[in-house]
Amino acid sequence: MYDYDVILSFITAFTLTYFAIPSVIHVAKVKNLVDVPGGRHVHTEVTPSLGGFAIFAGMMFSILLWTPFAQYGGHLQYILCAFVIIFLIGAKDDIVPVAANKKLVGQIFAASILFFKANVQITGVHGILEMKTLPFGVMAVITIFTIIVIINGFNLIDGINGLSGSISTLSGGTLGIWFLLIRRYDLAIIAFSTAGSVIAFLKYNYSPAKIFMGDTGALLIGLVCAILTINFIEINNMLEKSHPWKINAGPAVAFGILIFPLFDTLRVFITRALKGRSPLSPDRNHIHHLLIDSGFSHMRATAILVFINLFFIILVFMMAKYTDTLSLLILVMSVASVMMAGLFYYVSRKNKLKKVKA
Repeated sequence: MYDYDVILSFITAFTLTYFAIPSVIHVAKVKNLVDVPGGRHVHTEVTPSLGGFAIFAGMMFSILLWTPFAQYGGHLQYILCAFVIIFLIGAKDDIVPVAANKKLVGQIFAASILFFKANVQITGVHGILEMKTLPFGVMAVITIFTIIVIINGFNLIDGINGLSGSISTLSGGTLGIWFLLIRRYDLAIIAFSTAGSVIAFLKYNYSPAKIFMGDTGALLIGLVCAILTINFIEINNMLEKSHPWKINAGPAVAFGILIFPLFDTLRVFITRALKGRSPLSPDRNHIHHLLIDSGFSHMRATAILVFINLFFIILVFMMAKYTDTLSLLILVMSVASVMMAGLFYYVSRKNKLKKVKA
């Protein structure tokens, strides 16, 4: 019934964002709202950093225009409230840097709105433990923590051209197709509106980048992917076993869909904690930094990491039929760890060869 609205939401978001970004670039340059090379930044030219403003405008306009509010308006209004909170946090940080702890407070506030008002909730550890329903307090903590991890996962991988936007389009688009197949048009429209806006942005963000999405865009697409992921896990769990689009081992499949931002974030956080540093402290230990430092261009590094994420999406959907949630999670983590170890070996060997030649 609303299939065409989903398609139109993508087209609308893409068109509005595509034509808005040149104006955003102009304003950012005039007002000197730009990222300057140096420090942990890997770009070499002064670049506007307000791409998230255009992404937000495109997706919000499209969601408001095409969502059938008479059917889905109850919870959607609170999701849009969370979008606004995250947008304001990111916008403030892109214009005047905000302390990490203050951004975290704002993210907790947005996640709390989603949990308590929008019913975006992880109700159980489906297929991992015998307990089917978690106590309410535990549900709140796990859900809010998950949302914050996913939000920051996409923010942390936003370090090279095209990466965060490409991964979010791949992951969010995968989930959006599933929501379309089960006729959850509200969530499908959120997914496709976001994808439309981000794809339009990527035209200007692929090297040589004319604009960055900034924290505004990275935090926002992270929030969208968090909402889609949690709803995928919960809605899939409620489907009848005979449903044609019921996915076995749902939580493991969700983890596989978001493997790159989640695995890299957890790896970096654990590494920092083992070194006695704050998990939120910045460094150049992310996977994309390793690829850039070993000589890959932005576009080659992005292509490699998007391909790896796609490989895991295919892997979890293929293996979900033959295993359970815990086994699939172990498999995904094992394969990811082996690939990470191989990458470290490759980078270290390449750097040694550079030093020998020097």
